[in-house]
Amino acid sequence: MPKVSQKADHMPSSPIRKLVPFAEKAKKDGRKIFHLNIGQPDIETPEVMLNAIKNSNIKVIEYSHSAGIESYRIKLAAYYQKFNMPVNLEDIIITTGGSEAIQIAMNTCFNAGDEIIIPEPFYANYNGFSCAADLVVKPIRSFIETGFALPPIEEFEKMITPKTKGIMICNPGNPTGYLYTKDELEALKKLILKYDLFLLSDEVYREFCYDGKPYTSVMHLSGIENNVILLDSISKRYSACGARIGALISKNKDVMTAAMKFAQARLSPPTFGQIGAEAALETPQSYFDAVTKEYTARRNFVIEALNKMENVFCPKPSGAFYCIARLPIDNSDKFCQWLLESFNHNGATVMLAPATGFYSTPGAGINEVRIAYVLNLADLKGAMICLDEALKVYPGRIIEAVAKNSN
Repeated sequence: MPKVSQKADHMPSSPIRKLVPFAEKAKKDGRKIFHLNIGQPDIETPEVMLNAIKNSNIKVIEYSHSAGIESYRIKLAAYYQKFNMPVNLEDIIITTGGSEAIQIAMNTCFNAGDEIIIPEPFYANYNGFSCAADLVVKPIRSFIETGFALPPIEEFEKMITPKTKGIMICNPGNPTGYLYTKDELEALKKLILKYDLFLLSDEVYREFCYDGKPYTSVMHLSGIENNVILLDSISKRYSACGARIGALISKNKDVMTAAMKFAQARLSPPTFGQIGAEAALETPQSYFDAVTKEYTARRNFVIEALNKMENVFCPKPSGAFYCIARLPIDNSDKFCQWLLESFNHNGATVMLAPATGFYSTPGAGINEVRIAYVLNLADLKGAMICLDEALKVYPGRIIEAVAKNSN
């Protein structure tokens, strides 16, 4: 029998989805599962987007331009301009989800064996995309004690080698919910200029910033226009994960010319997704105000509930809809599987994502979990009760001293 490639062997499994078989078994056994493991919002998709798809009267589902439907790109550029981002039609390539935007960016900007520095914990698929592009991820650790703030720039500089070609960030962050400050990004800019690196920035959660804290994009940084690649998606903005529409954005003409070759190779992004995404740009501000208010309430409840639990610590995130909590457990992978296989509180359990899958450093995140607060408040209350009860009886529970010193 032929063997699969080494690349396929090295491709990491999703830490978010690998527990699905255990969840399916738990459901078949009659247990209710509170899904806090995946960033699938329960917020309704804007009506204007759904209506555009439902009322489309096209007779043939044709290929669009490889860069995306022009009318959509024009309106999307205007959307970015509202955020004071100098984006024009020619700076945008529409992609099949934000995932494809990342893949195209990595294949466009890096050669096999090049190094990319990424603050960890980071979105798990960055590892997979880097593997597929034959890149070497150089993780730089951020810590729960500082709320996962950007590591000091001196630490970034220590990691730069002749093979370093770029740095990647997510702002606001998945899985931490951390929102980078303008000062942090300005410090990063100096490093980008000093070593002439690419700066890839995943900014799909820009609409979800809390407590009045401002959102700063890498597109706001002057003097590094040719270094910046902005990666975006409508999935979370409009609660439209299944539409599979993203965007790759750059002022660098060489990057955009090269990226277009990859876009042409996959022909075109999804037609109906683009129709819906273009219409979604007409979503009223009241929609986002209501969503932000809802996520703020959910965040406040979850963070307060977690920090009331014995020996649990969770910093308060300022963006997105995720947090990472440190638990008094021996192993987060074992704990999350145990929740699905063996735990039951009044016929229910909770599904979490082990934080180990969001780190590249071996052994990191061993007592941390990522929680996506994407359920309504009633379900979040049930989930927090389940988690609290589970921690009391988990066989691998560890003592307070170990929990506090594990990092």
